[in-house]
Amino acid sequence: MARSRPWPFDDDRPSGSVRPLSQADLQAILAHLGDDPDQLLAGTGADRPVVAVRVRASVGRPGGSARARWRRARAAEWAIWIRTLPRRLAAALGISAVGGGLGSLLAPRLGLVAGGLAAVLAGWGLRFRPSPDARAWRRGAAGERRTARLLGPLERQRWVVLHDLAVPDSRANLDHLVIGPGGVFVIDSKQYRGQYRGRLQLDPTGRLWHGRYPLAPTLRAVSFEADQAAQVLPDPGVAVVPIVAVHGARVPWGKVVIDGVPVVPARRLPSMLRQLPAVLGPERVAWLADQARIRFHAAA
Repeated sequence: MARSRPWPFDDDRPSGSVRPLSQADLQAILAHLGDDPDQLLAGTGADRPVVAVRVRASVGRPGGSARARWRRARAAEWAIWIRTLPRRLAAALGISAVGGGLGSLLAPRLGLVAGGLAAVLAGWGLRFRPSPDARAWRRGAAGERRTARLLGPLERQRWVVLHDLAVPDSRANLDHLVIGPGGVFVIDSKQYRGQYRGRLQLDPTGRLWHGRYPLAPTLRAVSFEADQAAQVLPDPGVAVVPIVAVHGARVPWGKVVIDGVPVVPARRLPSMLRQLPAVLGPERVAWLADQARIRFHAAA
């Protein structure tokens, strides 16, 4: 084994240490930062000096938390299905026997064929199928990934797009946080399919519906998430605007604003953001993006 060489200048041996910054270190740094975002601090609770540098903290993947919820729900339902498998097999065999008996009454040679066909149909009907609630999480994750692909080109035009963020000390979860010249936006992705996929509808009172389901809970949720994000970001002069991006359903007039929340087709969202007047300069966009990367963390 190679022996390490002694430090050549014992009196000048450095007393600091090099280690990754912990979340507590970052919070301490943020608590003492002044107006200058590039200020360097030390003494964040470690027993040795800590040098703070600009950090590009990890952020979430599009649809990560929704996909995790889908996997957990599917695993739980699969476990229940496995526990009931003996009863399902017994039911399939019983149906097969009944089918075989009925077939043999018609013709002796049809008994085996009818029994086999009945068993196949029974097995198909009793197969494992995730519940609609579980499939909704998978569909939501797919919608978030589609929105992320649409927003991706904005990053070449001085926009910053972060995905699947958890708000500290809150149950709020941001599908997408977009920061750019046009402002700061929290975007909630909605992926629709099935019987009521065709379009969203406004009723005479001004409420928005998708088939039999009102969008009011979605609008309240994204407004709450935007308010929470505004409290986390350190610039009180920046308004965080909530937006709902819709996949798989037509939006009345191509865009509708309900209770202060724009609801737009997801494919139109990038062009809508590009056309906004510039309210943030490049340095402010970069600073807000750095703050968001540090203060938020991946929801999954």
